[in-house]
Amino acid sequence: MKLSDALFNWLQMDIVSSMRPYDVAAKETFDFFAVILYEDHQIRNVKALLTNEDSYVITYELDGQQAQAIFDRQHAEQLWHDIESNPKYNE
Repeated sequence: MKLSDALFNWLQMDIVSSMRPYDVAAKETFDFFAVILYEDHQIRNVKALLTNEDSYVITYELDGQQAQAIFDRQHAEQLWHDIESNPKYNE
């Protein structure tokens, strides 16, 4: 999995697991992508921050250097909105 895809998937699951703290599957999936970042890409100290109304910034450490990736808020939150709008997942 490419780093950009792993970061985006991690961000989506960070959002979902934050908004649904009771959702065990969301937490497990978040942990899965955290392991991918750590083991496959040697990423450390990953943090997401909603910087404005339009975007999230992920900051992380790679090879001892600080780096960041920026993702569109609407795109990043789409999975959470899809889950919330499906009655099957809200019983």
